[in-house]
Amino acid sequence: MRIAYLHPGSVPSLYANSVHAMRMCDAFTEAGHEVTLCTFPGTYTVDDPYAYYGVRHRFSIRTVQSPDYTPAGYRARSERVRALLAREVVPDLIYGHDLYSLTAAADVAPLVYETHRLRDDPNTLRIERCLLGARSLARVVVITHALKRDYRHAYGHLGDLPILVAPEGADLPDVLVRPSVAPELPGRPDVPRIGYVGHLYKGRGIGLVLALADRLPGLDFHLVGGTVQDLARWNDSDRPANAYFHGHRPPGTIHAYYPLFDIVLAPYQTKVYTADGHCETGRWASPMKLFEYMAHGRAVIASDLPVLREVLQDRVNCLLRPPTDTDAWADAVRALVADETLRTSLGEAARRQVLHHHTWRHRADHVLAGLGTTGARAVR
Repeated sequence: MRIAYLHPGSVPSLYANSVHAMRMCDAFTEAGHEVTLCTFPGTYTVDDPYAYYGVRHRFSIRTVQSPDYTPAGYRARSERVRALLAREVVPDLIYGHDLYSLTAAADVAPLVYETHRLRDDPNTLRIERCLLGARSLARVVVITHALKRDYRHAYGHLGDLPILVAPEGADLPDVLVRPSVAPELPGRPDVPRIGYVGHLYKGRGIGLVLALADRLPGLDFHLVGGTVQDLARWNDSDRPANAYFHGHRPPGTIHAYYPLFDIVLAPYQTKVYTADGHCETGRWASPMKLFEYMAHGRAVIASDLPVLREVLQDRVNCLLRPPTDTDAWADAVRALVADETLRTSLGEAARRQVLHHHTWRHRADHVLAGLGTTGARAVR
């Protein structure tokens, strides 16, 4: 099947949505589909985007620029995307998050709309309502059951339109493209290493990680990720000497860090914000890095939040602790440091869960199930 994947961001970029798009296109390609990724031009230049993201398969990447970053500019760009799909790509299925382009291309091929949050901007709400009413829309894909419930509540008129829940995914270490040089971590070589991987945005629990480093001086804490601006903000804070910020790393090299950590942290707060604090998504979050932790068999301590309990179970595949209780988190770290058997059992249970339910290939097959070349056109 020919699939056009419409991404509303840039490739490459510093943001997780670009990683998601590249991983999904990689998985669709692995499944035997002919994939074209339509994206904005990158916010910086890399020699090889496939190597930069660590994807294993080659698929077409087509960039379409917007005249400007206004609703009018996005509408003009969406018409360019539609023309590209209708005249050159000619897909059997159009998949993606790009509201403007999906809506503009609704007459080109059947659509699958993936969304990770409820919209609250009046302009995008109007476009989303139009998209959800399109007869060519075959299904909606969301990342959590919480988001599915909220979509059903917000859009009662959807009727029998399928809404599929597909959490984020990860690749297992044995299938990843390995970097040629393993990273070297600063700090003490003879103490346990506690890791955090991800952005440093508001709501990600970075203050909690630093508080733990302050309370547990016998351990080293490593934080991998973050924009230059966020790094500057946290480095200007009163940072403990045993906490190390590593900054942004190419997505294709991140997996080399996981084996270096004895314990990994997912300290998400009740309210979790995206870049620049534009959107609050904590109610619906399905963090990609959490699945990567699990895929690598790491012992995870995570925030005890309802949405994370859709995937996590305390003392089965992780330890769950209240997101604002520093004492409870410190006790959990101490317990895992002292108990190698517990660390191993939690990590292995998490790895098995990803293996059987949460690989990118599992996700790709799930979101396309029943939408073959012929079936895709049998929409509402």
